[in-house]
Amino acid sequence: MNEMPVRNNLDAFWMPFSSNRAYKEQPRMLARAEGMSYFTPDGREVIDGTAGLWCVNAGHGRREITEAIQKQAAILDYAPSFNMGHPIAFQAAAKVAELTPDGMDRIFFTNSGSEAADTALKIALAYHRARGNAQRVRLIGRERGYHGVGFGGMSVGGIGPNRKQFGAQLPYVDHLPHTHAPNQQAFSRGQPEFGAHFADALENLVALHGADTIAAVMVEPVAGSTGVLIPPQGYLDRLRALCTKHGILLIFDEVITGFGRLGTHFGSEHLGVVPDILTMAKGLTNAAVPMGAVAVSEAVYTTIVEGAPAGIELFHGYTYSGHPLASAAAIATVDLHKSDDLPGRAAAIAPYFADAAHGMKGLANVIDVRNLGLVAGIELAPREGKPTDRAMAVFRRCFDAGVLIRTTGDIVALSPPLIIEKPHVDRIFETLSDAIRAEAA
Repeated sequence: MNEMPVRNNLDAFWMPFSSNRAYKEQPRMLARAEGMSYFTPDGREVIDGTAGLWCVNAGHGRREITEAIQKQAAILDYAPSFNMGHPIAFQAAAKVAELTPDGMDRIFFTNSGSEAADTALKIALAYHRARGNAQRVRLIGRERGYHGVGFGGMSVGGIGPNRKQFGAQLPYVDHLPHTHAPNQQAFSRGQPEFGAHFADALENLVALHGADTIAAVMVEPVAGSTGVLIPPQGYLDRLRALCTKHGILLIFDEVITGFGRLGTHFGSEHLGVVPDILTMAKGLTNAAVPMGAVAVSEAVYTTIVEGAPAGIELFHGYTYSGHPLASAAAIATVDLHKSDDLPGRAAAIAPYFADAAHGMKGLANVIDVRNLGLVAGIELAPREGKPTDRAMAVFRRCFDAGVLIRTTGDIVALSPPLIIEKPHVDRIFETLSDAIRAEAA
């Protein structure tokens, strides 16, 4: 009797943002995690230089979060949030509101950063409609911006490959220029001095479209997924002033910069600029359970909710908004955030991290280093005719040597857990330096 062929057990999973063909030829598996490290199925340690995917800020395997999830699963596994409630969702919102900027204590739960981005855009449109300005439908993003993969976030986002494959985008969308000017900003430590004027491009869009057609501007305080673009000094302040001047809502996508990454609860605090709407995810639950959220100002909330007729005020939400297990994880994570003083730890080690990052200057093919808080981008010169090839080769060498980094294009992005200590910093950058030297040709 003929035996059925044995299928590759990697076939069924269509991996996101991955070269499925290349990966499944040479898979790299992570089987366990603890503290600052992952472990492969054969037990080899891999130091996590990326906090998973910018998200495991408190380190892996935190007992407090695990136990909170387990306890909640035994009490209430699921309850709806449509015209119903369960206590832990309200507790989680109150906990998150303890960290958000003053006056931004109304929290709408989603399940991811992508959903949070689309939710924020819909809230902006609903706000203007509630004020009698239904003509304000235009949404402004920024070149090289990333706001997830929903049609709203993708349309407002400005990373070309994320958009080109799908053709159709939301209408009434325009983009500000990105803030990266390598000729004037290369190897800046912290916020570059050059580039505040890039915000003035909003005046051009106002002149083109009319301020009374623009609902919101959405930007990342630090553009992460595109390769760590640090906002120039004064840029966000100017953008805030222009939005206020023209009655436009300012949305900060803090999915990456939230929960201590820049040495403060949120990036807006570190950068001294408060938006009208703020999105978050990733560090919200330390990635233990998927969850995102949108925080809005009291003015935005009151305008929509108190100004609506009786009944549903915002026709939007998700089956899993405020999911009990995610809520439990969020509460435990915020408690850890405070008890371990994760922002303080990040701020304390940030100068050492910055020194290590900028120590890469002078290595062959390193054309820029940029940093802020516990985020660093090391940009490599691409191989002629082979974009991304050098960075991917460096990625593979680092993984084989026991360090996980992330690459985007030919840029190495580092965003370690906030519990990182100096020996971890040394190991990460020594391994990365060796890998870059090995790929000098």
